[in-house]
Amino acid sequence: MSQQQTPLQKNTTSQESTQATAGVLERSVDRLYSLIANEEDARVCRDIPAEACHVVPRNFFLILAANVLTKLGDLLISPKTVLAWLMSAIGAPALVAWLVPIRESGSMVPQMMIAAWVRRKPVRKWFWTIGSFGQAVSVAAMAACVWFLEGYTAGGGIIAALIVFSLSRGFCSVAMKDVQGKCIPKTRRGRLSGLAATIGGTATVILTVLLFWERGNPTLAFYSLLLLLAAVLWIIAGLLFAGVEEHDGETGGGGNALTEAFHSLSLLRDDAPFRNFVITRALLLCSALASPYFVVLAQKESDTGLMLGVFLLASSLASSVSASFWGWMADSSSRRVMIRGAAIASAVSLSVGLTAMFAGTGVGNGWFYPLAFFVLSIAHAGVRLGRKTYLVDMAGGNKRTDYTAVSNTVIGFLLLATGGLTALLSLISNAAVIVVLGLMGLAGTFSAIRLKEVTDD
Repeated sequence: MSQQQTPLQKNTTSQESTQATAGVLERSVDRLYSLIANEEDARVCRDIPAEACHVVPRNFFLILAANVLTKLGDLLISPKTVLAWLMSAIGAPALVAWLVPIRESGSMVPQMMIAAWVRRKPVRKWFWTIGSFGQAVSVAAMAACVWFLEGYTAGGGIIAALIVFSLSRGFCSVAMKDVQGKCIPKTRRGRLSGLAATIGGTATVILTVLLFWERGNPTLAFYSLLLLLAAVLWIIAGLLFAGVEEHDGETGGGGNALTEAFHSLSLLRDDAPFRNFVITRALLLCSALASPYFVVLAQKESDTGLMLGVFLLASSLASSVSASFWGWMADSSSRRVMIRGAAIASAVSLSVGLTAMFAGTGVGNGWFYPLAFFVLSIAHAGVRLGRKTYLVDMAGGNKRTDYTAVSNTVIGFLLLATGGLTALLSLISNAAVIVVLGLMGLAGTFSAIRLKEVTDD
């Protein structure tokens, strides 16, 4: 005769089963992390709190997943592709020029004030979660503008939503580097960023093919659904990041946000290594600013949708192919990653610019510019990952938050100024713009050589 379990016994059995499943999952996460991170050095956690060391694998994958989802979201609302197309489609083409500056600089310029606010809290992951949710709401608002409004009314609504999106992104930028610095050991941050870029790049390649292959002329409804999908991705990313186990950090500098923000600017005067880094980063803007002009030159040969698709795939493939390589290299020396990325970007830009100047745009049977764009995208991935890892490794405690905020704020203003100057120069010659940016990258290479090593302290 079989014995029936009592409710208490059933509950106990269920709890034991849940605990066993959780234990198996935790061990699987630990093994996978050991495989990725090659955890053999017992001193690997020397730069993060001891209590944070045992949860590194779990935090590693939560941050990784959040980063991958946001990279997919960025693809679906790219100001260079999707939003630009939407502005033309809804009858507001004059607003296209504002998309990229607002998207990039809007998240950077206010970061000193954001950092002064973030600095008051011992746990900063919630700022990233709130920022992710803010981006989701903004993107959903864009979809509503496309669906319910028309013309410049819809365009103005998208611009307003993009401003909120960029401000929300500023919270994420400040919080991410600080949380990563507290939760991930110094010699594992590069491969985290590299894996995120590789997985995100591979996923974007697949998503691009699935969404745009042989689609013809997509409708406004299709692009509205893309925006809503992006909003869902940011919500999931925010929920995952909320699960990061972050321990309390320093909370100094909790005064007036505006006062603290202006006080932080003194870092540029008093902190020579940081000042040199900001100068280097400013010069390395060339790798980001040159790429649109490659597309412009290619359009003079072919303005078909296929060519645009080739550039989208080139960008995604470059990230997926090179990011992990750059990430592993950055764990040895993020400085050398910046040097090599800048050198490649400079060489490609000078080659393309001079070729277009003296041989004309009609070179390479249509493949010259996409291939050059692919190489430039690889270089940009290195520059971007190298300077992010260098910044996190260069400072600790509240300095990390201040460094991030001041650097991004300064670069945000310089990005607007440089973008304006290149726009004026493009009225003369697109090839001349690329050459000037190539020379700028060459100067950035020498500036990066002058930086001190920060990985091996």
